[in-house]
Amino acid sequence: MSRKFTQIAFTPAVKAAQEQRGSRQTYARFEQNGPDNDTITPEIEEFIAQMDGFYLGTVSSNGYPYIQFRGGQLGFLKALDDKTLGFADFKGNVQYVSVGNLSENDKAFLFLMDYRHRKRLKIWGRARYVEKDDQLIERLKVPNYEAEIEGVILFKVEAWNWNCPQHIPIRYSEQEVAVLQARITELEQLIAAQ
Repeated sequence: MSRKFTQIAFTPAVKAAQEQRGSRQTYARFEQNGPDNDTITPEIEEFIAQMDGFYLGTVSSNGYPYIQFRGGQLGFLKALDDKTLGFADFKGNVQYVSVGNLSENDKAFLFLMDYRHRKRLKIWGRARYVEKDDQLIERLKVPNYEAEIEGVILFKVEAWNWNCPQHIPIRYSEQEVAVLQARITELEQLIAAQ
């Protein structure tokens, strides 16, 4: 567990809840001795490159959180340097809730879930919406993905933390299931031919 994560997530109310439930002492050690976990490691960059979607959390001016799924082709969320992630903002339902929220409050959260391998990554940071930057749009463009790009979202990493795999159900994407079904059919044909 990381120190930077605990500095962001462990508010006084969280610490009080930990104290009441008996876990405060354990987490206090992480706050003092854990790694910072505030830069993008090669392991995280590789994990992100294998993702075709994630959840983006922002906060509205009225204090309510807003979570939105962002999807695209594998690797559309890109590490631009060891502190910055970016992705093309594809045209969608044109409500612009995340864009509006980021214009008032840049605190944001990424939640990446790999159901197949039972891994999840939480990333805290600050995000901003960028429009009309052709060079940046070109850098974050996904080859052979025809969705219209309205802008980009840049995300500065402040902390990250891997979550334990407990309670994550194993799920496969439609594409993964299709590959498995094709292999099953192939094997069934081999058995039938014997």
